[in-house]
Amino acid sequence: MLARALFQMGLLLLFPPLLLGVVNRTKSLFAGRKGLPLLQAYYDLAKLLRKGAVYSRTTTWTFRAGPAVGLASIAAAGLMMAVAGERALVSFAGDFVLFAYLLALARFFTALAALDTGSSFEGMGAAREVSFASMAEPALFLSLIVLARATGTLSLSGMLGRGLAPAWSTAAPALLLAAISLYVVALAENARIPVDDPNTHLELTMIHEVMVLDHSGPDLAFILYGAALKLFLFGAILVRLVLGHRFESLLAAEAAFVAGMVGFAILLGVTESVMARLRLVRVPQMLVGASVLSVFALVLLLR
Repeated sequence: MLARALFQMGLLLLFPPLLLGVVNRTKSLFAGRKGLPLLQAYYDLAKLLRKGAVYSRTTTWTFRAGPAVGLASIAAAGLMMAVAGERALVSFAGDFVLFAYLLALARFFTALAALDTGSSFEGMGAAREVSFASMAEPALFLSLIVLARATGTLSLSGMLGRGLAPAWSTAAPALLLAAISLYVVALAENARIPVDDPNTHLELTMIHEVMVLDHSGPDLAFILYGAALKLFLFGAILVRLVLGHRFESLLAAEAAFVAGMVGFAILLGVTESVMARLRLVRVPQMLVGASVLSVFALVLLLR
């Protein structure tokens, strides 16, 4: 039990920045470049933590609390994530609702911090962030309800645990539609191409990145690490959904989970390499399409 808890905590704390390294290296290979080192995200976080933070006189405590509350909320959501099909560190019936709204709390405080700067540019990014999030949440909830219906449980540990293997044998089309919907939601929630470009800081089409332009030092490190952790959580849901629980030994399941997370990062890099960013007016259509896929999946289960 202790070894499993340490493994889950180790993955949650140490693995997320590596995902970004895999994504960037995949994109570099597609572009024919050498690219950044796999561990570049760790170096950036360490550098930012050694620096001091600069605060404008126009900001209040809200601006300073935003990064810390955001990271704490995402980390708390991570405690509910099942790894390798085993029970999460925190698990109870209906915990998927708290999981979703802890992520929403992180977004709320990030947007609030952006608005606290008094910058119309950051306010624009905050408005876009919450607008698209309001369209992504229905798809997320519907996909999780599909998992709950297919596995017969209301906890994330149960949805992503031992009940998945028999669910795939009886409800494979519905689970496949839910997986596609969740992948679209993961792209939107993590501000990845084709919704947003995490590597740009100059264009008026920015969404997430524009909200954090005034943050620096440890505050920016918290935001970047929280973003990596959020990407890890969505990847973990998808990997657990696709893998099911098909391994006899815990060690094999853990190894498969880590390999699946690397595969998720590679898939993300491939997606960002072969697609261009959508026009902002097309993003709602994509998110509504994800919700429709989840509705179809739920209909297949209820018929």
